[in-house]
Amino acid sequence: MARDTTDETSISSADELVAYLAAGSKPAEQWRIGTEHEKFPFYTADNSPVPYEGPCGIRAILDGMKVKLGWDPIIDEGNIIGLVEPTGQGAISLEPGGQFELSGAPLSTIHQTCREVNAHLSQVRQIADPLGIRFLGTGGSPKWTLAETPVMPKSRYKIMTNYMPKVGHEGLDMMYRTCTIQVNLDFASETDMRRKMQVSMKLQSIATALFASSPFTESKPNGLQSWRSNIWRDTDNQRSGILPFVFSSHFGFADYVEWALDVPMYFVLREGHYYDATHVTFRQFMNGALRGEVPDGMPNMGDWANHLSTLFPEVRLKRFLEMRGADGGPWRRICALPAYWVGLLYDTEALDAAEELTRDWQYEEVQELRDAVPAQALSAVFRNRTVRDIARETLEISHLGLKNRKRLNSEGFDETHYLAPLEEIVARGTTDAEKMLSQYHSVWGSSIEPIFLEYAY
Repeated sequence: MARDTTDETSISSADELVAYLAAGSKPAEQWRIGTEHEKFPFYTADNSPVPYEGPCGIRAILDGMKVKLGWDPIIDEGNIIGLVEPTGQGAISLEPGGQFELSGAPLSTIHQTCREVNAHLSQVRQIADPLGIRFLGTGGSPKWTLAETPVMPKSRYKIMTNYMPKVGHEGLDMMYRTCTIQVNLDFASETDMRRKMQVSMKLQSIATALFASSPFTESKPNGLQSWRSNIWRDTDNQRSGILPFVFSSHFGFADYVEWALDVPMYFVLREGHYYDATHVTFRQFMNGALRGEVPDGMPNMGDWANHLSTLFPEVRLKRFLEMRGADGGPWRRICALPAYWVGLLYDTEALDAAEELTRDWQYEEVQELRDAVPAQALSAVFRNRTVRDIARETLEISHLGLKNRKRLNSEGFDETHYLAPLEEIVARGTTDAEKMLSQYHSVWGSSIEPIFLEYAY
């Protein structure tokens, strides 16, 4: 998230929090696609990580992008930590270990998404190349130890860094050594939200398998295909994972609010300063637990929006839905991820088919699938079918949905061709992670260094 929210509207009841989420509902003609992707900066001279400071550091990249784009800087305690497009349509931000993120504008088509990604990568290369910096597109940092990984000067990350070891074993790796591609999608109503949330929560592990690209840690195979996904299994289970209450036929905004209210907070933002609030839940905050500890010690809508941004389920509900299951990857995957989910969720016929495919999937078996996929990916088995088989079926549904959308580019092509990288994975039956491992054990000569050439932007 590029910039935390400031909204001083007071909160008097949970009903107002439900209404806040419901206000995200919009008619289909206003649905948009917001794509986010992260990437690891590295020095091409020796494949080492890029620190924040220095004439060839991440701050220098942000300063250069600020001049090039004319975007507004985001400042935290005197440090530039991101950029935002002046009208709020798109932002550049930093993850804790320096992962460079584009949070794309809300766009109407995948064609526009791909143009946006192309423009961003071209712009950032123009700034980074003279500094001897390129970017790696994988789901996990393949070489650097946690101690070698830079730390960005972002206040909320300091609070998270202190808190993570208290609630899980992998939280620091999640923060500092993983990258993802995500897409944010709209809903028309509570019913539409429920359908999309249920389908995408059940199918998120299928996306994880298709995008698995993090088989190395500290220059060696780690025994997994999506190390990034496995890390989330022991990061902070109070705020992440598969949410069982989403499977209810009566699931709605109020259920998500009730869950979110009882998740510990990370921080409260007041006049640009971050106050540690990890010792209270949002419900306790509403009951006055922070009076006397922070200025204006009762919550406002900005606090609620910020709290929602610190929840990490496989599918996150805000005023839109965030698909969170995919590893970061090469350029073609950045366009394929939104295409996959838009095809499944933004067309009535396709959503009906995806809902029918997953209708009787139960929480316990979906959780078992989620636990199996980080290691087994396409070969994991669900109800006597491999994930590869299920992925093929979901891609057929997504293809149908994109075809039905009839969103053509200037050359007359619809959005279905953006699924090609995923269709190739299913056709060959091996993930990018398995391809990397094969290269590592053969042409790479058991060295991780070639990954910085073959998977770099």
